Amino acid sequence: MGELASMLPTAGGQYHWVSQLAPPSTQKFLSYLVGALLTDAGWLTVSGWQAVVASGGFICANLVQGMAALGNEAYVPKPWQTTLMLWAVVLFAVFVNTIVSRALPQIESLIMILHVVGYFAVLIPLVYLAPQGNASEIFTVFLNEGGWPARGLSFLVGLVGPVFAFGGADGAVHMSEEIKNPSVVVPRAMVFSIMLNGIMGFGILLAVLFSIGNVDTVLESSTGYPFFTIFQQGVSSTGGALAMAAVITTLAIVATISWIASASRMLWSFARDRGVPCWRLISSVNERSSIPVMAILVTTVIVCLLSLINIGSSVAFNDVVSLSVNGVYTSYLIGNSLLLWRRLAGHIGTRSDPVESGRGPKTLLWGPWRLPEPIGTVNNAFGCGFLVIVLTFSCFPAANHPTPSTMNYVVVMEGGVLAFGVIYYTIWGRKIYKGPVVEIEA
Repeated sequence: MGELASMLPTAGGQYHWVSQLAPPSTQKFLSYLVGALLTDAGWLTVSGWQAVVASGGFICANLVQGMAALGNEAYVPKPWQTTLMLWAVVLFAVFVNTIVSRALPQIESLIMILHVVGYFAVLIPLVYLAPQGNASEIFTVFLNEGGWPARGLSFLVGLVGPVFAFGGADGAVHMSEEIKNPSVVVPRAMVFSIMLNGIMGFGILLAVLFSIGNVDTVLESSTGYPFFTIFQQGVSSTGGALAMAAVITTLAIVATISWIASASRMLWSFARDRGVPCWRLISSVNERSSIPVMAILVTTVIVCLLSLINIGSSVAFNDVVSLSVNGVYTSYLIGNSLLLWRRLAGHIGTRSDPVESGRGPKTLLWGPWRLPEPIGTVNNAFGCGFLVIVLTFSCFPAANHPTPSTMNYVVVMEGGVLAFGVIYYTIWGRKIYKGPVVEIEA
């Protein structure tokens, strides 16, 4: 995706990439909706990013409730409380993205500092205060708590959790039109943020595993978050555990600022290209601040309405937010697959190629960020294969022999989004949607 962001740094991201990479005869259709074989990027990316905000806000609300349960064993979380806390988190992010939007770069820099400092604030107590487990057990004992017939299958089903953490890798892409030199800055931000957080995440994972103690006790945590119990056991102090939990909760809450920013830009870009209903209103930009205020407000309303589902059924709400994995990752797969096809076919040239070569300035051109061959092709192919595996097992329930309340209905949710997209495109969208806006240098 870094290569795609360097080639085509636009707020539209995946659906814009699909439009440029797909065969000419199907560019318009493929960039707008998914057919029977999941060939969409526009609706999936838009719906996926709305689900990212909803799921992020839901996690923040649950973290706050988990801290309350950790500090007061008598506290019993209520679904309506979760929804109200989710609203509070989202409204905070909206405030930063609208009222104090001019300070957003400085706020994001402060958040990065908090992220690094907070990391060590959690890591150091775990390493130095918590009783340490046996290394042989940590690296050789494998658990299959989902009741699957094989540990390998259990591992694949469990991929969804770690994958969710990297689901916003394209967030910087949707800010491309507000960044200087995006062809270099955006892919660099994407790649280095994944590398940095991957290394830090692995470090904290080792610390947690060595400090886990009794696994059954941790999994039965009344807080809903086993790592809260690990903190409490590790530092032998409820106050200390709450302080460590507060660091993580605070980082999760401020992360919604970026989620709202990226989700609203994705919606704004698709509305600018007339891809959604009420596109004129949603694609408007505030003249004073140059911020897509209406897109931010629409994103907020969608998330707040989705959160109401949680009051009636947390299972139904979890199925809605599961689009944050399936919707976004399907758009990743489509863009990466088309890039692999173009790469193998030799359809992407450089600015130094002669026009008569068929790969001149009027065709697809590599950006300044590009992996050398054959590393680029191998990386591209591996990414496509990994995404197929992730999407396949993201449709599995968390445990074998599911009941109606534990079944994974993500296929139904994604099918509903696609059905709406197909119907809207057939009746109205195909008449007004002409494809992504493309700027041409004179």
